[in-house]
Amino acid sequence: RKKLSSSRKHHLKSLMLAIAKGLLEQEEKDREVEKKRYMAETCQALSLPGSMQALQELCRELHHKIDVIDEERYDLELKVNKSAKEIEDLNIKVIDLKGKFKKPVLRKVRMSADQMLQALLGSKHKVSLDLRANLKQVKKEVKEEDKELRDVGDWRKNIEDKAGMDGRKKMFESEA
Repeated sequence: RKKLSSSRKHHLKSLMLAIAKGLLEQEEKDREVEKKRYMAETCQALSLPGSMQALQELCRELHHKIDVIDEERYDLELKVNKSAKEIEDLNIKVIDLKGKFKKPVLRKVRMSADQMLQALLGSKHKVSLDLRANLKQVKKEVKEEDKELRDVGDWRKNIEDKAGMDGRKKMFESEA
């Protein structure tokens, strides 16, 4: 196969778009003509009668036609919905028969445990799950080093005691 140059591709693409545009315009004109023809066939020119009795009769007739058309529209809508449901069921059966299932792309969602339970169980169930309440309580063991540190006391007092000549003398005495 030969590869087309980019200018040739663009030229062919513009020709195709021009032809498609012309076809769309022609379809639109044909639709307008068909609509006018249908309206001329089905809708007769309205002639309003002069008397009140004749006007009431005309209104009753129009209401009856509207009711009949509304019933037909409702019936057709039900048929369309039923057909759409059947098509969907058949598509599901076809996919099942092929054995190929599309796995949906899962997204990470940040939820608390309460929100997750509420989403799973619905809004009817008000369940609060306190995960920390179920944790085991552990008592801290006091080490010997910690006791020694507590006995020493405030570190500021030690520094003040060691400050000056008296403090240095105490340091040497304690080391010796």
